Amino acid sequence: MNVFNSLWGLITYDLGIDLGTANSMVYMRNHGIVVSEPSVVAIEKRTKSILAVGKDARQMIGRTPANIVAIRPLKDGVISDFDTTQAMIHHFIRQAHNYFGKGFKIPRPRVIVGVPSSVTEVERQAVIDAARIAGAREVFIVEEAMAAAIGANLPIETASGSMIVDVGGGTTDIAVFSLGDIVVDKTMKIAGDEMDEDIINYVREKYNVLIGERTAEDIKISMGSAMPLKKEKKSPVQGRDLLTGLPKIVELSSVEVREAIMNTISVITESVKDAIEETPPELLKDLLTSGVSLAGGGALIMGLDTFWSKELNIPIKIVEDPLSTVARGTALMLDHIELLERVQKSWEELI
Repeated sequence: MNVFNSLWGLITYDLGIDLGTANSMVYMRNHGIVVSEPSVVAIEKRTKSILAVGKDARQMIGRTPANIVAIRPLKDGVISDFDTTQAMIHHFIRQAHNYFGKGFKIPRPRVIVGVPSSVTEVERQAVIDAARIAGAREVFIVEEAMAAAIGANLPIETASGSMIVDVGGGTTDIAVFSLGDIVVDKTMKIAGDEMDEDIINYVREKYNVLIGERTAEDIKISMGSAMPLKKEKKSPVQGRDLLTGLPKIVELSSVEVREAIMNTISVITESVKDAIEETPPELLKDLLTSGVSLAGGGALIMGLDTFWSKELNIPIKIVEDPLSTVARGTALMLDHIELLERVQKSWEELI
């Protein structure tokens, strides 16, 4: 088997995939991030044919004619549309293998896919099946919290405590590690998507203007904050006046955006507090020194680290390149593929 895999290694790439609700990343072994795209697929309704994937498909959200739909095939970190997810993974695998030019390698990789720790056995198997149909010859599943901790270079193998909070699009993964395993594990289906909904609802209730998901996400990225900014921002926002049905432009400030998303941030904060309360005292003592690592797209919310430092009374540090933390972790795990094979075999025997 090792000889067989060595031969495959000459003609294909091993990949680590962060299959996110909002964005997906593919990390190629020894080459870094080669694909970073929104988890969006545009489909022709009648023929079910794939028209666009990733950035091109995201541009179509809210702009498509009746016969075309742009969808996000993952919800809360799990597959909600199997066929579309399979097509998206297939596209990402081929895109990765064409990174150095078409025909350079055969797209039959071994892949490691990160999933939330809260997924059921059926949801876990769905990811494996989708990746295999998409072209992967072997598929390994890892918990996103574990992958994020490895990608952030946390000393999870030691007896000291380490903690990571990965705020993604569909889920927030909170975990405390010691001696190479998870001691406290919390996954909640409240994350960046709920912040987008908060912004949509805020603009509708305050200004009677309806904006789309894509606009709300752009507002969150450009003006979202958890603490007052040194210089608050303002930006014009276009939407539909719910009273007249006509286009309308309102000026939205970063103060208003902060007010809008604070409800979701507060809910996540309470879950982080709960995880800290469940942490054994000896490990909690370590966290007061090492701090909590913040990863995922939520880490880019301005001032979130400062806000949590004050709320939790624990140092908060944003990891390097927080968006790619899970993908980097899956890539590092490719160097320990034999261990993953044993872990996955044990899991399959359990079910």
